[in-house]
Amino acid sequence: MARRKQARLTDVKDIRSILRLTHEQGLSVRAISERLKISKTTISTYLLRAREAGLTGWPLPPGLDEYAVLQRRLFHRRGRPPQDMHAPDWGQIASELKRKGVTLTLLWQEYRERHPNGYGYTWFCERFAAFEQRASATFRHRRTAGAAMQTDYAGHTVPVIDPATGEIRPAQIFVAVLPAPLYTFAYASFTQRLPDWIEGQQRALSFFGGVTKAIVCDNLKAGVAKPLWFEPTINATFAAFAEHYDTTILPTRPKRPKDKAKVEGSVLIVERWILARLRNERFFSLVDLNVRISQLLGDLNNRPMRRVGKSRHQLFEAIEREALAPLPATPFEYSEWKLAKVHPDYHVEVDKAFYSVPHRLIGRQVDVRLTSRIVEVFHDHQRVASHRRTSQRAGHVTVNEHMPKTHQHYCQHHPGEPDQAGRNAAILIERLMRDRPHPQQGYRAAQGVLSLARRYGPERLEAACDRALTINAASYSSVSTILKSGLDQAPPAAEPVKPAPPHGNIRGSSYYQ
Repeated sequence: MARRKQARLTDVKDIRSILRLTHEQGLSVRAISERLKISKTTISTYLLRAREAGLTGWPLPPGLDEYAVLQRRLFHRRGRPPQDMHAPDWGQIASELKRKGVTLTLLWQEYRERHPNGYGYTWFCERFAAFEQRASATFRHRRTAGAAMQTDYAGHTVPVIDPATGEIRPAQIFVAVLPAPLYTFAYASFTQRLPDWIEGQQRALSFFGGVTKAIVCDNLKAGVAKPLWFEPTINATFAAFAEHYDTTILPTRPKRPKDKAKVEGSVLIVERWILARLRNERFFSLVDLNVRISQLLGDLNNRPMRRVGKSRHQLFEAIEREALAPLPATPFEYSEWKLAKVHPDYHVEVDKAFYSVPHRLIGRQVDVRLTSRIVEVFHDHQRVASHRRTSQRAGHVTVNEHMPKTHQHYCQHHPGEPDQAGRNAAILIERLMRDRPHPQQGYRAAQGVLSLARRYGPERLEAACDRALTINAASYSSVSTILKSGLDQAPPAAEPVKPAPPHGNIRGSSYYQ
């Protein structure tokens, strides 16, 4: 309303000049337009309002020298309803309007049925719009340097072509912004899953060269387990990331873009000034795409902003850089957290491999932290085991100290007496021990091989082990199968077959000799 009033006072000043130049100096509409830099249509409209108000000469009649008086004379709206007209309950109108199928026109018609001399439809709508502006005031944050970094993903994607297969994959664009200087960062990744989400946050902080007190982010499922406004639950990996950088994660409310308005605006700017420029370019790797985005990002941050007169980079150096906390000495190592149950053999299964924990935790739930190199097991927030990660599928990583005393004593003795068996059985048992990551894992198979001697005899076991070593099948199941099928027994030697007698005279032949 104040802006509209100021605009009308400005119009009054223009009309005074237009009336003076028209009636005192006799200038044409074109000449007045060139002098006052006002369009000819506007000048003609003002002259028409003046004639309708009876102002056809210069100077103006007494009493019209004041701007307020001239304003009421020229801009008085006819048909204005009286002040004592019955006004509806605007709060009730707003409540009814939220109901399905209810429109403002229907509510006005019902209002006029109750008050035939009430507001017309135009005034009804204007008054209701004014009520909504008063009822839903907008809070404008004062952006403090170093307070927060806002992050989100752009809605547009960039196609990346696989040069080997020709497959086209859409690249997701991660956007981060510092609200005070509007300093912007963008990065491309193939997915919005947790590893790419964490990498985007980490690259943004490295790009800004410091850490803000908080990170305001979207309610991405990969990073936010429960998107509650008052007590959100952050993914364990995302929480570890925040702890490493000594910052706070503040997820926004679902479908509330005003909670992160600055990054919403920056996403739009990135789509217009970076992604739109890439629409005719082809990329065959994420590296090439990110290099091109980095080039256009530098142009965006160094371009002067019209309303400020300085670039985003200049504002960042002036007001934001010193307010950022320093980056940690080491970068964040990505890790995943999983919940596992300790098996009866005091091992937990992680990524199709088995790792030992203290035997006292059998049957308990433990937390497993999984990195690219290390597997750590925690119970009651205390680390109870740490192993080097193995790439062997179904492999076992066992520590002697994790076993019960009886199992440790058992491991100190050989599972059997190889001297009681033959040489081939001893070699096979030695291979069973050597091929397992931990000796205990071969003991049961070795005991099984030795037990076959009681059923089939040492000689047959020796022959079966020899055959198993020959075909490179050193396992209990292979030796057992060989014995069951009788393959350990060599077939009897066949008598040599004499050749057929030759044709013709054979009496003197050596065939019968």
